[in-house]
Amino acid sequence: MEKDILTIICGVAMGTVARYWMMRRDFRQYPSYPHATVTHLALGFVAATLGAVAIPAIAAKEYTAVTFLALAATQFRDVRNMEREMLSALEQSKLVSRGPDFIEGIARTFEARNYLVVFVSLTTSLFAFIFSPLAGILAGVFAMLLVRRFMRGYLVRDVAKVRPAKVHFNGPNLFVEDIHIMNIALPEIKKIYEERGRGVIIEPLNDNGREILANVGQRQAIAHDTAMLLGVHRDVDTAEFTPLVRRKLDTGRVGLVIVPIEPDIECIVEAVKNVPVLESAFVKPLQAKVGRSAAD
Repeated sequence: MEKDILTIICGVAMGTVARYWMMRRDFRQYPSYPHATVTHLALGFVAATLGAVAIPAIAAKEYTAVTFLALAATQFRDVRNMEREMLSALEQSKLVSRGPDFIEGIARTFEARNYLVVFVSLTTSLFAFIFSPLAGILAGVFAMLLVRRFMRGYLVRDVAKVRPAKVHFNGPNLFVEDIHIMNIALPEIKKIYEERGRGVIIEPLNDNGREILANVGQRQAIAHDTAMLLGVHRDVDTAEFTPLVRRKLDTGRVGLVIVPIEPDIECIVEAVKNVPVLESAFVKPLQAKVGRSAAD
């Protein structure tokens, strides 16, 4: 009995610590408020408990206890739905929206991290039960490092080259180099773009990058993160200053125009480079024979 208790304690502790470790707090500041943090830590504790009790239950031949893992899948899907609904409701208050693809990616991430907590706690309890609590903790640390590797995704810098570009007008039409952005007729708006507008060209490294940048959700994520980091010169009634990302149909290149609060072009380029590639946008046409043949 004492061995089972130590096994469960080690599994629950390492799983909960893993959930806290996976809770990133960067410029997005989500989740950062106390209530959101407590909510996700509590769900992580539940996930860790489910993973930790599985090994002692199997050892005691209580196989029905393992069916609680199936119930966990239902609860974690509810986490995904909760995040999606909450972030979708908050979209109305943002000057530059995330877009449904970005929101779905965030919701999917929060669901997946609970499964990763189960993996860490299950690994910890397995080694703690077979060997010792110390071995369980070491195995849990290794599992956390493995999870960290699994969580690492692609950034825009991995699929495209990002460089500054000239913003200019041809009559009422706004361009970033040769990429048409929109039509602006009001002279006062044109003057602001000429004085404060900044442009960036995003050139895909290959056909994989071309299709990723063709995704509308991915382009919206680029506009959102750039505006979040550099600020944006707009309010609720000035839609003409919304950052826009448009595509050159002939080449697949993408142009971003923004009127930022902080006009440092090097920072804008760096912000675009560090935008995550969304799961919904991530495709690899070059892995198909037809895609490789067409690219040659």
